[in-house]
Amino acid sequence: MKKLVYCLLIAVLAACSTPKEERKDISAMSDAELMAYADTLAHKYILTDGHVDLPYRMKVAGFILKKEVMDVSVRTPEGNFDYVRAKEGGLDAPMMSIYIPSSYGVTQEAKDLADSLIAMVEKLTTTYPDKFALAKTPAAIEENFRAGLISLPMGMENGAPLMEDLANVAYFAERGINYITLTHGKDNQICDSSYDTTYTWNGLSPFGEEVVKEMNKQGIMVDISHVSDSTFYDVMALTDVPAIASHSSCRYFTPGFERNMSDEMIKMLGENGGVIQINFGSSFLSGEVREQSEKVREHMTNWLAENGLSYRDSTAQAYMKQYVADSAINLFATVGVVADHIDHVVEIAGIDHVGLGSDYDGVGDSLPTGLKDVSEFPNLIYELLKRGYTEEDIAKICYQNVFRVWNTVLDKSKELKGA
Repeated sequence: MKKLVYCLLIAVLAACSTPKEERKDISAMSDAELMAYADTLAHKYILTDGHVDLPYRMKVAGFILKKEVMDVSVRTPEGNFDYVRAKEGGLDAPMMSIYIPSSYGVTQEAKDLADSLIAMVEKLTTTYPDKFALAKTPAAIEENFRAGLISLPMGMENGAPLMEDLANVAYFAERGINYITLTHGKDNQICDSSYDTTYTWNGLSPFGEEVVKEMNKQGIMVDISHVSDSTFYDVMALTDVPAIASHSSCRYFTPGFERNMSDEMIKMLGENGGVIQINFGSSFLSGEVREQSEKVREHMTNWLAENGLSYRDSTAQAYMKQYVADSAINLFATVGVVADHIDHVVEIAGIDHVGLGSDYDGVGDSLPTGLKDVSEFPNLIYELLKRGYTEEDIAKICYQNVFRVWNTVLDKSKELKGA
């Protein structure tokens, strides 16, 4: 009798509960059907990218290439991002990188550059209001997504524009900065860089410790891409909320490349609730490609010096292309290698702690086969589906993981401010 009552209870509960979405039988799909499904998912869910260097690309176009206006509302022949290709690939929220080269140092010029790049992003949204919109929160991105608009949230790459004034953290939060990459290629006033060998602070500086606390208070995500290992561990010990790596990959595949994250760091980032967003640059993805790239760089440096040319010269570009072809050098990873990095993070930290941070428009001609621009995101989703990732997994990778961190940071900010 008890068994009968138990069975009836289970049946009633099952009938009253909301049924889960029926899982697709991937094994029964042809390649064409699976690709179509991947494209559907790319457009069904919000797709975020933690790092797109469009603002600096536009700045370079204006000051170096002498193009007063770069119209990214249409398909552009150069670069990796524009509205048309983003719509094709399902990209809904590319985080606009407010990139400050290390050469600017901790100066007013660095802050002025940050302000000018932010203004450029703002102008995109006012010039093309039917295509782009600003977004300071995940809720704003969701609203824009429903309206069919591409959101342009912003993250600042290099904390130099904060100068030595803690009030600038709140200033840039008000301007729409959602994360700050603490440094870039050199040690700065905040912390040490993974690319530097000076070890100025052996981690965070005293001012940097205050910056991290203030970022928590102002609701700005702490981005540990580019920082030294010691800086990373200092951040983990100090922050009250999860951190992100907006555009980093796994050091496991690139031994000795400290710009990427070690397994221990990825595990700790996950235990802290954070997310690593995989960088698509081939030299971030493959140790073999890194070695080949170094070979080409060394050869070209010598050749350019001998011939009095720079990399921008058309003659140099043609020579390098021929040299690479004649030497049978492979400078490109594949979309499958990007999936390998995602697999590795999932194995170490779990599905809740990985996302996408392409570095489009920031890594030059080093993008992997199958992910050359923002139109090709469905190729990665296709690869993940083939490996057994579910629709729920895809949604987490595309946006849910990062939104969880972002909302946690915003909620903590309200608490710290006493709101």
